[in-house]
Amino acid sequence: MSRAYNFSAGPAVLPLEVLQSAQEDLVDYKGTGMSVMEMSHRGKTYDAIHQEAIATFKELCGLNDDWSVCFVQGGASHQFAMIPMNFLGEGQVADYANQGTWSNKALKEAQAIGRVNVAANCQKDIPARMPADDEFKWTPGAAYSHICSNETISGAELKKFPVTGSPLICDMSSDILSCERDYTQFSMFYAGAQKNLGPSGMAVVAIRKEFAARGSQTIPTMLQYRTFVDNDSLYNTPPCWSIYIFGETMKWVKKMGKENLFRLNEEKAKKIYDVIDGSGFYRGTALKEYRSNMNVTWRLPTEELEAQFIKEAAALGMSSLKGHRSVGGVRASIYNAFPMSGVDALVDFMKEFERKNG
Repeated sequence: MSRAYNFSAGPAVLPLEVLQSAQEDLVDYKGTGMSVMEMSHRGKTYDAIHQEAIATFKELCGLNDDWSVCFVQGGASHQFAMIPMNFLGEGQVADYANQGTWSNKALKEAQAIGRVNVAANCQKDIPARMPADDEFKWTPGAAYSHICSNETISGAELKKFPVTGSPLICDMSSDILSCERDYTQFSMFYAGAQKNLGPSGMAVVAIRKEFAARGSQTIPTMLQYRTFVDNDSLYNTPPCWSIYIFGETMKWVKKMGKENLFRLNEEKAKKIYDVIDGSGFYRGTALKEYRSNMNVTWRLPTEELEAQFIKEAAALGMSSLKGHRSVGGVRASIYNAFPMSGVDALVDFMKEFERKNG
């Protein structure tokens, strides 16, 4: 078997040993005679999978019993509407930082539900960046404040989180558990699973129990965070297989060691950025101080060369390097599970491509 180097922004590369473990468990999970996808979510076997996944994630994020970890179908985009439905009541205002494509989508969903203050706006800035500390204009007494830690399309990452004075919510879909963070500074953080956590189809939501309890009780039951908190994400049938893969991925992170993983992430990104910075041929699309370690974005001198670069890379087993359709260019998404050997292959190809076409 020959595996491609998968640079996709999501669904993205998963740890090989997690895939191999899942392959073994697919038909017969630990001698039960059935797959995780077949067993009852009320049974003891699945419950052990479910609880271990939650416990390992909480351990990795440093969360205590004041927090709940919820598995919500629909991915991060579902959270864009679910958050204001729960927490943006009549007569209230929510603060949103407009930092790029994904934070803008979240902002628009909130505007359809209630009053929104745009606390900072750098969505259309080129080179891409994140707001500086003194750009944020927070509303005293806001219902909550919403930010995005990493914009996958622009390749910009928020390196320092603001102090808002109101409950802080963060979309961490593309850089959760990729670097050292104090997760307790938030009232809620969430991530679509398909980048650093597992398969697509659900969001992992970490929320303070007291904050969840503030949510609206007049919206449908399955849209209330308290439903997931009070029922441990088992009010209805959860996405069992996705949760199983999530749990296996969290065990992989723990086995790797967070410090080792964070260091490797920095080293992987630095290798690519060093080629970009040492070249007059490639041009990074995010300001250096905001460059993402998860999504490295750059341009070539012409769109024709970009198309040629992507085609030749694909022929060498480097998949999904095409930038997002809204911005073009080239993007290498190098999430936690992406191997260093793939980065080395890309760096060698970048140097050779420049030599032949520069």
